[in-house]
Amino acid sequence: MCVSYPETLQDRLQDLGDIPLSRIVMNPAPGLATTRDWLVMCESGRLHYELIDGTLVEKSMGWLESLLGMLLGRWLGNYVAEHQLGVVTGADGFTELFPEIVRGPDVAFVSWNRMPEGKLPTSPLPRLVPNFVIEVLSQGNTYGEMSRKRREYFQAGVELVWMVDLRDRTITVFFTSQQFEVVKQGERIDARPVLPGWTFDTADLFAILDQQPPSGA
Repeated sequence: MCVSYPETLQDRLQDLGDIPLSRIVMNPAPGLATTRDWLVMCESGRLHYELIDGTLVEKSMGWLESLLGMLLGRWLGNYVAEHQLGVVTGADGFTELFPEIVRGPDVAFVSWNRMPEGKLPTSPLPRLVPNFVIEVLSQGNTYGEMSRKRREYFQAGVELVWMVDLRDRTITVFFTSQQFEVVKQGERIDARPVLPGWTFDTADLFAILDQQPPSGA
């Protein structure tokens, strides 16, 4: 992967997708962080950071976003386990897509044939490219950062990317970084070409946002 190095902080912000300064770690200084620094942060309990061209960036997260991600992960995990296709990871499943590029998809499917020597990795940060990733958009995410993340996913070898937007209740299905279709609430979706047999009505997914406690609870 070809990496260009911004000359100013403003250049770096634009390169990262115009994310807020509050999400950028300043020690190590932007541009100087390594995977070793990422591991040290994790060991110290500072989780949910990604490493992008030498810059540690906090992931933008949210409670409802986590709720949707967990539901999707459970559905997908059940299907993958039933058919013995591989494994499904959640938001803590960070992977090094490229040297010094660490990403943590909200949900990811990795087939067995992508596992090193056909075994589950034991490293806290494996060099592993998922077949299929799902990102649940948070309010703090910018268009630029998600566009860059999609490009990295496909450049690394990811075959399918979903971007779930709980605000307008849509799932944008990316077959490449530029080729996509939008699936609205109430429409059926499947994970072709990676997992064409996994399908559901999006109304069943977004219904979780409207659930109420049972009467008498």
